[in-house]
Amino acid sequence: MRDTLSSSYDYRIHYKETGAVWKLSSLFLQRIPFDTHELIFFCIGTDRSTGDSLGPLTGSFLTESPLFPFPVIGTLESPLHALNLQQHIDETRLANPAAFIIAIDACLGQGSSIGQLLFNSGPIHPGKAVGKELPPVGDVSIKGIVNIAGFMEHAVLQSTRLYLPYEMSRIIARALQLAYGRHKSQKVDDSNRNSDNENTGNKIGDPYLRQTN
Repeated sequence: MRDTLSSSYDYRIHYKETGAVWKLSSLFLQRIPFDTHELIFFCIGTDRSTGDSLGPLTGSFLTESPLFPFPVIGTLESPLHALNLQQHIDETRLANPAAFIIAIDACLGQGSSIGQLLFNSGPIHPGKAVGKELPPVGDVSIKGIVNIAGFMEHAVLQSTRLYLPYEMSRIIARALQLAYGRHKSQKVDDSNRNSDNENTGNKIGDPYLRQTN
């Protein structure tokens, strides 16, 4: 379910870059609305192709964490692929029309870009690289370039070393988990700060009190 790289992306980083997990988590914290209870992660791909396994690997890593509370569709055990993608999109729209979907998938690109993780404010168009007409999916999308595009894509994906999508998916999952953990910590800090202000009658932080004193 690979997408091509036909448009520019909001953010890209190599998975081996120093601090990649922290940098990605900062981006996710800004661009993914963790406050909502309607987040759903669509991890697209199949375990039958090593190059196309980035999505289900990420989904499996996310579901293994008891501290990550959001629904994940697409794992190594239950892949989200060409044959069931439309079904899951329809079921999600019917059950939760307000759902905010984060789509995750592998893609092909230039040789110099292999290993890069991409973030875009918009949907994934899966299957274009191999000539499939599949529905776009995702309010935002995360992709990983796993191999070279342009020639015999099926064979390229089948011959991709598993190590690369495995490591890239591990970075994505860790960054998402960290972003959610940082989000929760921020909420606790904000709550404690507001409580302290109320208890101490903090006039400095209250514009109404500044006006009346």
